[in-house]
Amino acid sequence: MSPETPSIALRHAVEACGNPNAVEGPLQGYHHETYVFPLGEEAGALSTTRWKCREPRAGLLWFDRRCFDSEEQLLNALSGRITSIPGITEFGGLRLQRFVEGRTLGAVRKAGLPIPGTLLRQVVDLFRELAEVRPETLVVKRRCEAGDRPRDGDTNGFLDRLVSFMEESVYLANLDEFAELFEEVGVGGGAFENLREHVSGLTERPFCLLHADLHRENFIVDPGQRLWTIDWELAMVGDPLYDLATHLYLMRYPQWQARRLTRRWVSTVEDVRPGSSKGWQRDLGLLMDFKKAQSVFTDVIRAALALGPGRRRPEGAGRKLHRVLAEAAVPLGLESVPAPDRVADALARWRGVHGEAGEVLPV
Repeated sequence: MSPETPSIALRHAVEACGNPNAVEGPLQGYHHETYVFPLGEEAGALSTTRWKCREPRAGLLWFDRRCFDSEEQLLNALSGRITSIPGITEFGGLRLQRFVEGRTLGAVRKAGLPIPGTLLRQVVDLFRELAEVRPETLVVKRRCEAGDRPRDGDTNGFLDRLVSFMEESVYLANLDEFAELFEEVGVGGGAFENLREHVSGLTERPFCLLHADLHRENFIVDPGQRLWTIDWELAMVGDPLYDLATHLYLMRYPQWQARRLTRRWVSTVEDVRPGSSKGWQRDLGLLMDFKKAQSVFTDVIRAALALGPGRRRPEGAGRKLHRVLAEAAVPLGLESVPAPDRVADALARWRGVHGEAGEVLPV
């Protein structure tokens, strides 16, 4: 964006900072345009650290169901309850989040690698604090109507709403543009019926607050090896085991560390609220199967939109989507999964019809 037409987020950052040269950004991110800056001396003690402001990016495709009306309102309500949340302040009419100086966990330890024990313990501590936040104690405005919220403990109703959102807001809402591509990779509307049947019959568990997006880029490790949790945009109230399943799926721990974390999670949430891990031996696998199925619909669209310029066949994207499809074959009831070269050909044909979409920022 040219300096003559700054975005709202950049304009707010410059106004709060008072020095355009001290503003850093935009930071990499999918949902928001974010800038980081120090406050001037008139801010007093607040000037000793850097802060960030951000605005939602326009025209985005949302692949996840959102629960709360405002992330900032949620973080305010969680102050003192979730200790890994960076502070929030108001300055000049803006609500700012403290910027944690450090590196993402993904930069410290890439996906597939184990994380140090001191950081794993802090992940378990976060799950403990989340389990302590019960629905009736969280007074924050929500987006969804009361009638669209499952009763406390209705894990089947909770998951069915997530499946319905994926079917209606991701698959059907984008079918005009992506129908042929979905068909070519072997995924149709009947997959949702198979998925619902596959994940049915979950054990009831008491609901709590979920972050719902705990991957390595949403953890920041500061110089003192303290772990901070950012990006609460997708937080919701629901089945605590769903948060663990999402975390395990996104983190890609080595199997031995995933088992260790799971054991610690079970003992931790049971200590906080008995019944929170009930039925986990069966249900954890089913919830992870849902995450695998969810990735099919989001990754097909993202792969197509991210196709770059040139006539070369997108072989890398074809291999990646093949792996995603193979992982989800059972929960979606896919009779066969097309080979990587066939997936790449399907993406290339989509590009030929729809043109080169350009780069899409990663989540």
